[in-house]
Amino acid sequence: MSYGQGGPGPQQWDPWKPQSQQPDAVAPQPWSQGGTDASGGPDWEALADTSAAKAKRRRIIAAGAAAAVVAAGAVTAVLLTRGGEEPSTAGGSGGASASTGTPSFAPTSAPPPLDPEEILADSRKDTAPLSPAALFPGKAGGELALGQASYVRGPSAETTDCASAAQHTLPAVLNANGCTKMLRATWTRDGVAVTVGVAVFDTAEDATAARGQADKAAIIEPLSGKGVKPFCDGAVCRTTINSYGRYAYFTITGFAGGKDVTAQDRKVFDAGDQLAHYTFQQIHRRGEAQATAAPAA
Repeated sequence: MSYGQGGPGPQQWDPWKPQSQQPDAVAPQPWSQGGTDASGGPDWEALADTSAAKAKRRRIIAAGAAAAVVAAGAVTAVLLTRGGEEPSTAGGSGGASASTGTPSFAPTSAPPPLDPEEILADSRKDTAPLSPAALFPGKAGGELALGQASYVRGPSAETTDCASAAQHTLPAVLNANGCTKMLRATWTRDGVAVTVGVAVFDTAEDATAARGQADKAAIIEPLSGKGVKPFCDGAVCRTTINSYGRYAYFTITGFAGGKDVTAQDRKVFDAGDQLAHYTFQQIHRRGEAQATAAPAA
């Protein structure tokens, strides 16, 4: 069969109907009847018209396909916005609210970390091992650098009889507020000794109450030994008290040789303040470590 002659007749073409194809013989083809000029050669004008007509039909088909893709995408977006099926009235999670129809989605980011202060405020949450070594890492004789100062670690101790590690009015305050444990450690620098005492309570409210009830005569028992001579035994010393979470922490600072502390002894005040701040930081780090290790809610 030659081009342009015989074969089935033309079919109705629909670009959106499956199996519907455009017949190739719609336009005259070169070298066939109707595709030559009077001289018998190619009709170049007719060929140009045929090429332009095909290009126009391709543009129409492409435009129709693009419209179909956009429409499909719009429907998909609507389905995603709905968030799936409506929840049943018997309960369950996900989907939209049965009363308001407001979409409800699972969180797309990790929950915020736990608050270290919240953990430190309650013994039921603050459950990490607690000892002088855990709170104040390092061995006797080791050095602790705080800013430009370096302190030598002395002895440490712990007891569940909090009153036995306190003096004057402090034992009664500790007992009245339910102190469960007392941790102590001593550091020295340039003839100055500092004992830090950490009283442990069940709640932050108990520790805060103990701090508020402590007066100037509420003194922690200085801890000597392991290279640290007795200090603050009958001499004037400087003390501090504070609390953080369920912990009340104290310092007593004096000269190892028994000399009285005066308001001009700046290094005594600096040593007590630095060790008190270090204690606060260690307690906070304890809370941070537990908050980081806690499973996500």
